[in-house]
Amino acid sequence: MPWNPDKLERLEDQRREFLIRALAAGLFATGTSAALMRAAHGAGKVPRELPPGKSIYEIKGTATVDGARANLDTQVRPNSLLETERNSRMIFAVGKDAFILRSNSRLQLSGNQLVNTLRVVTGRVLSVFGQSEHRIVTTTASIGIRGTGIYVESEPERSYVCTCYGVVDLEAANDTTSREAITSLHHDAPRYITAGGPLGQRIQPAPFINHTDTELMLIEELVGRVPPFAFSGSGYTSPRRDY
Repeated sequence: MPWNPDKLERLEDQRREFLIRALAAGLFATGTSAALMRAAHGAGKVPRELPPGKSIYEIKGTATVDGARANLDTQVRPNSLLETERNSRMIFAVGKDAFILRSNSRLQLSGNQLVNTLRVVTGRVLSVFGQSEHRIVTTTASIGIRGTGIYVESEPERSYVCTCYGVVDLEAANDTTSREAITSLHHDAPRYITAGGPLGQRIQPAPFINHTDTELMLIEELVGRVPPFAFSGSGYTSPRRDY
């Protein structure tokens, strides 16, 4: 059976909710955490904070970094170009920022010692960021972010943006009158940003699609954090916490 690149997107709700409730109950800091994470991810590999000198947690299929085929020892730098082929995925971190890059995606990072801008040329990426300010640019949108979990899809005529938690400023790339500030606790305000349409109306409500809380927990773990919902139960109001 061929590997399914979107397996994490379709994890059973029961398995995902079990982990969230266990995290909220404080089990994450106990020896139970390994079993919980295996249960949540359906595999024997338990996500942990990446050690110094390591950038990539997992590669499925074929991915390149700066034009060279990537492996688990490849370094991702703040100005690297990352690409994935069909049926591929790469999970990685740079500093205190962590990402899942989906298949058929092209992502250009920009920065000196830290990432400050991401250009999603095409494809899909789930990201969690530290407290420093960042910007994501897609085909149709510019997104200012700070201390945020965010999922982005970039297509020629439309972008999808879900602010999973945190604060963002959205602006249509070719219409500065289409702007919106979003503060989200739990995927509260997904949006489409279109290339065309009436001025001032190019940001539209969208459904919640193609990413999960389990994935957010995974990549926050890679940079030594726990997402807000791990401590808030159903209320989802607590900030992230470093270990």
